[in-house]
Amino acid sequence: MSPTPAPPSSDAAIAAASARPSALQRWLREPLLHFALAGAALFALDAWVVAGRDDPNTITLNAAADAELRQLFTDGRGRPPNDAELASLRQRWFDNEMLYREGLALGLDRGDTGIRERVIFKALTVVESGLQRPVADEATLQAWFEQQRARYDVPVRVDLFEAVISGKPSAAEVAAFVKALNEGTVDTQESGLRIFRARPMGSIKETFGADFAAVLADLPLKTWHALDTPNGPRAMMVEVRTPGRAVTLDEVRERVLADWRDQRMAELRTAGVRALADKYALRVAAPSQP
Repeated sequence: MSPTPAPPSSDAAIAAASARPSALQRWLREPLLHFALAGAALFALDAWVVAGRDDPNTITLNAAADAELRQLFTDGRGRPPNDAELASLRQRWFDNEMLYREGLALGLDRGDTGIRERVIFKALTVVESGLQRPVADEATLQAWFEQQRARYDVPVRVDLFEAVISGKPSAAEVAAFVKALNEGTVDTQESGLRIFRARPMGSIKETFGADFAAVLADLPLKTWHALDTPNGPRAMMVEVRTPGRAVTLDEVRERVLADWRDQRMAELRTAGVRALADKYALRVAAPSQP
């Protein structure tokens, strides 16, 4: 009979046990556990982040809006609101904000052009708030003034009279009436008389056309003429023609500066809106077939 092996010493047993991985150690080395722990950590992190956000069902009246409520009341009543009035103002603001959010949630804004336009206006106001007021140096302002000079020079003006003939007279009838007016055999009281005082030639051009304005510019004064207009022949007389003149920038500086700033701000607004459009794509749907 072979001899029974002696049990290992305690030191040897400890060394052998430490050389063999325990069940816990094997579990800790499992990739599945690492994945589970990582997922749990991410879930906890996401829950912590979400908890830090504003509750979508919480309506916050911030300090700026609260100050605006107080100021509107003060402007209207000439005094600040007392505690009860302030509480009423805040409650009304809360009611309006709640109804607005409920309306959006129900989609009540869709198809309402009034709401759409107000939202567009407020979004544009946000864009404008980030713009810097343009500043023009002397050279820039002078160059812009020269390009837009027609807006500022004093225009030629005329006092224009029209003797109105009832109905739709022919060219021959108007010519005969003009002849009688110039000879003094008829009086304008026998017809209606329209008077256009100090009308700029630009306005005349818009009303009667460029050809008519060109004829009127050289027409002899205080004499009746049969003139062709877009609405047929007319009996007309230029009583006074006041010459125009070119102005200097210093004469109209404030007006020019205001107009230049308005145009530059319009250009900056357009650029700001175009910048927002970079993250959107425009697609035009094909028209439905009948």
